[in-house]
Amino acid sequence: MIQTLRTLIVDDEPLAIERLQILAGQQEGVSLVGTATDGASALRLVEALAPDLVLCDIAMPGLSGLDVAAAVDKLDNPPAVIFVTAFDQYAVAAFDVAAVDYLLKPVSPDRLGRALSRVREWRATELGRSPKSKWITEFWVQNRGEMLRIDAGQVDLIEAERDYMRLHVGARSWLIHQTIKSLEARMDPDQFMRIHRSKMVRRDGIAGLKHHGDGAWSVDLGEGGIHRIGRTYLHDVKAIMQG
Repeated sequence: MIQTLRTLIVDDEPLAIERLQILAGQQEGVSLVGTATDGASALRLVEALAPDLVLCDIAMPGLSGLDVAAAVDKLDNPPAVIFVTAFDQYAVAAFDVAAVDYLLKPVSPDRLGRALSRVREWRATELGRSPKSKWITEFWVQNRGEMLRIDAGQVDLIEAERDYMRLHVGARSWLIHQTIKSLEARMDPDQFMRIHRSKMVRRDGIAGLKHHGDGAWSVDLGEGGIHRIGRTYLHDVKAIMQG
């Protein structure tokens, strides 16, 4: 029997709440326990109703959805949080508050159904109850009108493109709204390393180092290509050859 999720909807737009109520009501195993139009009301309802799931907008006056999620994340038995928003630039920040999924408006019934399945998996595993890592372990990227989850361990190369970062996974790539400086601080240094002012690579994806004879070196990522090492980072990169 499918697990029923007692669900709270939070959005400052009444029409958005109504649409989510209709969508959620069409899903099997969803019980709507309340709605809130601002973050402060949402927190009071979470405390009073102890929902299993909060469907939460991000951009709201007063407390944002990120503020709400950060507050409930500190509870002994926190509800799962799914962000429902019109903006994709909060996807990295959503990791900090352990959101289970990130949906872009307008939400399709199929996409909401997949998100609810993720919530049930999250609640059924130790992952949902264990302390979260301080490092980024996953990304949400926009893909054909929805947000796709990418495991950080699958990313081969991260390149800066102005105020964006391009994540390379095999032959595919995605853009996220983030600077390399802020992203580097959140990536596990045992897994990723900076090789250039505009590039980071996954350590175990390095097939070798190439010396060009002019004092310059490059990282060989196999099918991921050859990438020049910046002089500032050369010492740290060459150190991997000593184990």
